[in-house]
Amino acid sequence: MAYDSVLAERIERLLSDDVQCSVKKMFGGVCYLVQGNMACGIIRSDLIVRVGDEARSLLHLPGVREFDFTGRTMRNWVVVAAEVIADDKALQSWLRRGINVAMSLPAKN
Repeated sequence: MAYDSVLAERIERLLSDDVQCSVKKMFGGVCYLVQGNMACGIIRSDLIVRVGDEARSLLHLPGVREFDFTGRTMRNWVVVAAEVIADDKALQSWLRRGINVAMSLPAKN
């Protein structure tokens, strides 16, 4: 399964000045880890974001849905449709959510 390489370039550009992260290919896509914790990623052309306990409260937003990649809902994660993150300001806002949650977790080595 391919992932959107243009979106990956945008994310890497926006994250480069923001926080030190590592990149790992997972789920047939790519994930971005902060302190060893997954913060966000790309599956096809959609952004997946770790949003913590606010996941349910975000599902009413246009273009946001549950992350159910395996057929089971992954708690604390949402999928954000490509059209929602078409501009860098919107993308940065979603990335910040994932980064904040990942940084709130104990670091993994």
